Formats: sequence, C-alpha cells, structure tokens
Amino acid sequence: MGDQVSRLTPFQLDAMRELGNIGAGNSATALAQFLGREIQMEVPSARILSLEEIPQIMGGEETFVGCVLFRVLGEAPGKIVYLVEENSMDRLLTLALGQETGSIIGEMERSALQEIGNILSGSFLNSINKMTGFNCVQSLPSFVMDMAGAILGSIAAYEGQFGESALFLETSFSEGNNKIFSKFFLIPEPGSLEKMLEAIGAEGDGQIDPGSNG
Repeated sequence: MGDQVSRLTPFQLDAMRELGNIGAGNSATALAQFLGREIQMEVPSARILSLEEIPQIMGGEETFVGCVLFRVLGEAPGKIVYLVEENSMDRLLTLALGQETGSIIGEMERSALQEIGNILSGSFLNSINKMTGFNCVQSLPSFVMDMAGAILGSIAAYEGQFGESALFLETSFSEGNNKIFSKFFLIPEPGSLEKMLEAIGAEGDGQIDPGSNG
C-alpha cells in the first residue's frame, strides 16, 4: 500500500493539492468564526510522504508537539492527524483563550486545542465530502502531547490497519503578527486514497505512475 499510494502522477497530485487548498480555505474560515477574528491563510503545500518522514517535517523525532487525532469513518476511512508545534500552540491558545498560557497545558487548554482541531479537521473533511460525494465522518478528538517520533510511531503501529503513506498538508494561519503553522496528515486505510482520486475524476488510467512521487 505504501509503495502504491506514495507514487502519484502529476495530475493526481495536482488534484489532491486542489482538494487540500479548498479544505484549508474552509478551515481558515471556520477558525476565524470560532475565534471571532480575521484570519489570513497561506496557500497550502500538499504531497504524499511516508510516515517515517513526518517527524523530520516537524523538526525531528524529539520535537515536542501537540497532536489532535481523529478516526475517519465512511467511504474512505483512515485518520486525520493535526500536529501543532509548541510555539504555534502557545500562540493559538493565546488567541483562543484571550490570555497567555505559557507552558501550562491544563484541562482548559486541552479542551480548547481539541475544539480547534475538531473545527479545522471537520471543515477539511466536509470539503472532501463535497468534492467526492462521500459521507465521511470523524470521531471525537483525542489529544496528546509528546515527541513527534513517539506520536507517529504509535500511529504507524496502530492495529496494522493503515497504509505506510499519508497526504501531507502544510499551511499557516495568521492573525496580525501571530503566525500559526498547521500540519495536517490524512492517513488513509488501504484503498481509500484511490477511492478519493476516482471520485474527483483523477483516477487517470487506473494505475499509479511508478515513476513519479510528486
């Protein structure tokens, strides 16, 4: 599965990038409504990568991150992982709670991060549903703070059900001088990514191009 979905044709990657762009835009709108502030969004980058690469993208396996995790149920099951670097997490909580929290993550901060992750991921998933005609739903969020390597290692080993690759979306939201880097990972179960490509008319000739990795 990992070898198959990690190689997309340029056309297929463009289709997934467009899906990510629309999803991120809707997420920015939802975040602005939640915070009651004007939120700017940078155009996201999208690519397919292996799970082993994710900790490096976060700055290394020992980088401390917050993780909001959802199961995706429906026609294209999998997981959505929302990772926030420590500095961005502090800025996000300051915006959400109206006060600086420092390094303290209590129940109030945990609930705020879960709700923000729920809003962002829900908006992203709604975009996927609209583009594909699917009716995918997300589970209640779970939240953990740990080193990136430990978090992704646990996800990769989860029941052996998920593929070895993920759709990686990176963008940043900003409010005034506050910049918040957001990293979404859509980790599909085997066959889910192919279903999405077919639903948005980007299945090509039905074969993944073995010579392209985006």
